[in-house]
Amino acid sequence: MSAAGRPEGEHRSAQHEGNPKSVRVAIAGAGGRMGQALIEATLADPALALVAALDVPASPQVGRDAGAHAGRASGVAVTADVAAAVRAADVLIDFTRPEGTLAHLAACVAARCAMVIGTTGFTPEQKAAIAAAAATIPIVFAPNMSVGVNVLLNLVEAAARTLGPAYDIEIVEMHHRHKIDAPSGTALGLGEAAARGAGRALADCAVYAREGVTGERAPGTIGFATLRGGDVVGEHTVIFAGTGERVELSHRATSRQNFAGGALRAAKHVALRRAAGRAGLATMKDVLGLS
Repeated sequence: MSAAGRPEGEHRSAQHEGNPKSVRVAIAGAGGRMGQALIEATLADPALALVAALDVPASPQVGRDAGAHAGRASGVAVTADVAAAVRAADVLIDFTRPEGTLAHLAACVAARCAMVIGTTGFTPEQKAAIAAAAATIPIVFAPNMSVGVNVLLNLVEAAARTLGPAYDIEIVEMHHRHKIDAPSGTALGLGEAAARGAGRALADCAVYAREGVTGERAPGTIGFATLRGGDVVGEHTVIFAGTGERVELSHRATSRQNFAGGALRAAKHVALRRAAGRAGLATMKDVLGLS
């Protein structure tokens, strides 16, 4: 058996075929905006090799060249065969929807393929399933793969710790009209960072909506406001409102390529762990050395 748990005849490491430095990457959701950004970024990275692109069986993209949207031939046809895709790959990158991601997760566990998960909107039970799978395969799971956002998470935690309870915390986020979950996974991550810095649990202090006669703001709460419209890629602001001053920490994404770039760094991270036979659940803090 190989270190990754496959028979030697079935699996060959990326170090032994094609480009000796290449990591074999499969991408889920190939027909979506994020999937297309990931494919374009993978094709442009000489350290990576695109070996599979997945979409749902009914997608018009199935059978087409995965690089067509970027105006280049990748030699990889979009497919709906998840099992074959993950058998061919060292790592699957998934920015789809919770139900699809969990189905892909099961296939990755069966094939001992590492996984990068940028999908948001998971329930606590679904998050527990991801953590359980990480006992078998290496996984990077993060609500936002942007390097800038992950630096922001550290800044928010430090600000909440330093400013203390005299500052009320509010989080405002805006995304495009097609986003299906609210608040965004990134907004929730920022809330968790703020709560950690303040010495609280987000579940005990989050306020997700206000309407009508709400009374005064409860001390120690963390509020969320969600905006949706147009083609906004993603904007997040954490507000620390004190008496006589306000501190605001913001991140505005103008392109999905920053998420794609972070996801590719995460893919290289889990590919190294997989090659070393190491499972486990990591975040972008681990990938970026911020933990």
